[in-house]
Amino acid sequence: MKQTVLAVLLGASVLGSAVAQAAMSPSAAASAPRAMVVDTAFVAAAAQRGAIVWDTRDADAYAKGHIPGAVNIGDIGKVLRYDNDEDYIPIDRIGKILGAAGIDPSKEIIVYGDKGNPFVYFGLTTVEYFGGKNGHVYHGGIDDWKSAGNALSTEPSKLAALDLKLKADSGVTIATRDVIKRLNKRNVQILDVRTPKEFSGEDIRAIRGGHIPGAVNIPFEQNWADPETPQKLAKKEVSNKDGLALKSRDQLKALYAKLDPEKETVVYCQSGVRASETAAVLKDLGFKKVEVYDSSWLGYGNTLDAPAANVTFFNVGQLNGKLAGLQKRIDGLEKQLAESKAGK
Repeated sequence: MKQTVLAVLLGASVLGSAVAQAAMSPSAAASAPRAMVVDTAFVAAAAQRGAIVWDTRDADAYAKGHIPGAVNIGDIGKVLRYDNDEDYIPIDRIGKILGAAGIDPSKEIIVYGDKGNPFVYFGLTTVEYFGGKNGHVYHGGIDDWKSAGNALSTEPSKLAALDLKLKADSGVTIATRDVIKRLNKRNVQILDVRTPKEFSGEDIRAIRGGHIPGAVNIPFEQNWADPETPQKLAKKEVSNKDGLALKSRDQLKALYAKLDPEKETVVYCQSGVRASETAAVLKDLGFKKVEVYDSSWLGYGNTLDAPAANVTFFNVGQLNGKLAGLQKRIDGLEKQLAESKAGK
C-alpha cells in the first residue's frame, strides 16, 4: 500500500484508541490498553506487522474477494457451533479446525466479515475464550476495506498448520447455572441485548419466552449509528451500510450510562452472538468484568427450573396449525404448476 494512502487511513478512528495503537512502536502498543474494535488503518498496519487476519464469512464470499493474506475456515457460525443448541462443538475439534488454518489464539488476530455482522464478534469471543489476549474486531469489515479503495484477493491464503491444544478461559463466557447463582447479586448486572419483543416474551425462541429476572434490555442494534439500517436496506431506502457503523464513543457511553462499569456484567441474547458485539463495546468503554452468557436465552429458556420474568410458552399446536396451512398452500401451488405444464 502506498504511504500516502496509509496516511489518509490513519486519520480515521473507531472508539478512539485504535489508530493511536496502530502508529505506536510494538513496545508502546503492548503497554497501551487494547482496542477491541478497530478500523481500516489499524488493520492495514496490523497486516504489515504480521498479524493473523481471519475472514469469518462463508467460503463463497471469501472466494469472491477478501483482504489479502486473510485466512478462512468457512462460516464461523456454522463451522464452530452445533445447529440445535448453537453451543460450541467439542474443543478438540475446534483446535483441529483452527490449527489447520494456522489460526493461533495466542497471536495478534484481526477478525472481520461483513460490516456490522455480529458473528464477527463471536469470532473475537472465540479467540478470547481460548486464551487470546490480542484479538480485535474490524467492525467495518470487507465493506469499509473496499470503500477505502484497498485491493482484494481472490486467491486463498494459507498459513502454516498448527497442532493446537486449546483450553477454555472461564473468565470470558459464563454457563447457565452460574448465571442463576448471580441472580439478585448486588455486584452483578445482567444485560439483555435481544429485541424488545424477545425480552417481553412476545417473540418466543425457546420452550419459554421472557427474560432473566433483573435484566436490563438494550438491543444490540442500538450500538449502530442507525439501528434501522437493515430494514432500510431491505426496502432499498438506503444504498450502503454506513448506518451499521458504531456510534461514537460518547454516544455509546450515554447508551450504557445506567450500567456500572465497576460491576460484573453478564451479557446475553439468544445464542451469544449478538451479546458478543455488546460485550466488546462495553470492554472498549472500560467496563471491568464483562462475560458473554454463551448459551443465552436458548439455554436459559429451555432450563425450566431457571427463574424467569414475563414467562410465555411455545404453542406447539399453533405452530402445527400454521405448518399445516402452509403445506396446504404449497400443495395447491404445486397442483396449479402441474396443471399449467400439462396444458402446454
